[in-house]
This record gives sequence, structure tokens and C-alpha cells, in this order.
Amino acid sequence: MDWPALVLSLKLGSMTVLLLLPAALFAGRWLAFRRFRGKALVEALLAVPLVLPPTVVGYYLLVGLGGESWIGRSVERLTGHSLVFNFSGLVLASLLVNIPFAVQPIQRAFETIPHEVRDAAACCGMSFWRSLLTVELPLAWPGVLTGIVLTFAHTLGEFGVVLMVGGSIPGETKTAAIAVYDKVQAFDFTAAGHMSLFLLVFSMTVLALASSLSRRFGR
Repeated sequence: MDWPALVLSLKLGSMTVLLLLPAALFAGRWLAFRRFRGKALVEALLAVPLVLPPTVVGYYLLVGLGGESWIGRSVERLTGHSLVFNFSGLVLASLLVNIPFAVQPIQRAFETIPHEVRDAAACCGMSFWRSLLTVELPLAWPGVLTGIVLTFAHTLGEFGVVLMVGGSIPGETKTAAIAVYDKVQAFDFTAAGHMSLFLLVFSMTVLALASSLSRRFGR
């Protein structure tokens, strides 16, 4: 069992959820309640990572964040470190590729809230934040939880983007999915099987727990 790779995957998944969730929450709410010209285009752009092959997404991120891009050069001048083949670049790539997994479930959950409920909250003199925290979020919570679980699970299993942007640097960018691939390449099928089984059991446990919590909050 490659524990450093597993710990790195859990760290990457946790950071992705913590950093992406606030933005996904407001983006999902905004898309659910706003009607504007070009909304379909915005939703299509957010969903692009769902339909493009991970290697294609990874290639564009590698080009966009590499040392030849102005983003890569600017970051390297400021920090002294490159974004590609680095954990910070891996986090940024994970945030971008997980946008649809976080935003779409939250948007659908907010869309189920009747306008009358929000109007009633406004008539009661509730501020935006009070209405969001005490009225809207409790109703949309199952969708928010689904977004959290999907984002974390997808990050844990992401392979193509991680390999393109981060490579396979032990302790830095070598995640559990990359470790399984490396074990198979080295014909160490026993270690690959152990890691795959652990990831399978872990993923099923997380999904079952999320489903149970979603039903409880839904009631």
C-alpha cells in the first residue's frame, strides 16, 4: 500500500472541496435564480470538463499553466516555483476540472426551492445572509452534500489531468490513482490490487454515508 500517495489524494480532495465549495455555492444559486441572455452558454462552458477527455483538459491546463504561458511565468516570478509538476498547480487544475461536479448539483437543488418561499423570507424582513443560511441552505442541503461528495470522489479518482499537469513525483504529485497505474506498469499486481480494493471500499463507504445523510436532511 502506497500510503504517501493515498494521503496526498485525500489532501488534494479535501483542499479542492474546501476551496471550491463557497464559489460553487454562490455560482449555483446565481444560475438557479437568474435569467439572462447567454445563460445556456455559461452553463455549457461550466460543463465542458464533463465531455472532454481528461487528457485533453490536462493538455490545455499544461499549456495554460506552463512556463511558456503568462500565468505560469507570472507565478514563477512571484513564488519561484512552477505551477506544473507541483502540488499547487495540481490543486488549481483540480479546482477547474471539478467545477461541474460541484456547481450542477447545487444549482439543481436551489432550482427546487419555490419562489414563494424566498418571497416570504423577504417579506419577513430577512437579510440576504439570514435568508440564505436559515431558509435556502436547509432546503438545498441534499444538493450541496451531493456536490461535496462528487467533487471529493472525482478528485480521488482523477487520473488523466493529474498525470498531465502533475506527473508522478512521489510526495508531491503522485496520487493514489497514479500509484495504482505505476504498480501495474511495474507488474506489481498485488500492490495494485490492494490499493484498488481500498479505494473501492472507501468510495462506497463515502457514497453510502452521503446518501444516508441526504435522505435524513431531505426528510
